[in-house]
Amino acid sequence: MHAQLTTLHVVSMILAYFADTSVPVTRLLDASGIRPEDLGGNDSRITPHQELQVCANGLAVREDLGLELGQRMHISAYGILGYAALSSATFGDAWQLLLEYPALLGTYFKLDLRIEGKLAWVSASDYQQRPELEVFNTEMCLASLNTICTDLLGQPLPLSATQFQYPQPAYSSLYAKSFDCPLHFNAQSNAFAFPASWLSRRLPLADAITHQEMLMRCRKLNSEFSARQLWLARIRQLLSEQLASSPGLEQLAQQMHCSPRTLRRHLRALGTHYQELLDDLRFERAKALLCQEGWPVGRVAEELGFSESASFRHAFQRWSGVAPSHFRL
Repeated sequence: MHAQLTTLHVVSMILAYFADTSVPVTRLLDASGIRPEDLGGNDSRITPHQELQVCANGLAVREDLGLELGQRMHISAYGILGYAALSSATFGDAWQLLLEYPALLGTYFKLDLRIEGKLAWVSASDYQQRPELEVFNTEMCLASLNTICTDLLGQPLPLSATQFQYPQPAYSSLYAKSFDCPLHFNAQSNAFAFPASWLSRRLPLADAITHQEMLMRCRKLNSEFSARQLWLARIRQLLSEQLASSPGLEQLAQQMHCSPRTLRRHLRALGTHYQELLDDLRFERAKALLCQEGWPVGRVAEELGFSESASFRHAFQRWSGVAPSHFRL
């Protein structure tokens, strides 16, 4: 299950990375719907659109941001799941645990570990988010997984090879800091390889009692988080099917078989609210339609339930920072 909600961890990391530069926080948070005061909430949850918007803002300033963030995403960033992995008996056990709970990892990819001969390959596939951020997210994903390996083992994992599906970027010389091995671009998959024998290595922080306690917490947290994900997915589906004539909060509550008060409470617990979800879905649909021929701005506005084109133009400017006509260029 891909994450439909995530924490503010990546956003906070981006702000921390640019903290000593001249880049203002407002620029990094622009069009994300995240306020500086939101960053102090430990239980706050945001949508992928919000996180990716901040990523896009940061990427516009630093093209190798994905690699930089990946090097900073240590195992402790993954909370209970990270500590459960650290206390696993072997490196292979830790990897099995990480792959078992993708919702807790908050990844945008399907992760897999396979054995081919004497090599173990860790791959990231099935990316379904903003296409223009695929390279960024691939870099951050694989670099962070390699960082996690170092944290688990207490020493760098000897990589045999790393490969990427996209063409070699202009800043490819910076990859060596994250991947000390032969690099291959325009490959069939995004993956890195290491000697499979390392999977049997005992971890330096292995502790059976701590591991069992962390594992129980992981199972409980995953159950709660997955239930929230499914509940949110149902709301998004209902709204997506009714964008041309969106239901109000009360009507949506009826469709969810709950009271408006209960709906508000659940959305608040998920770190969002009705209008934010509606805007998020409208924005995604608007971008898709604007990229198609035969969809003038007026027709897009009507498809999304706006009574006037001017209202849609104003909303799109607020969401993206540019007018619909400029987005098409």
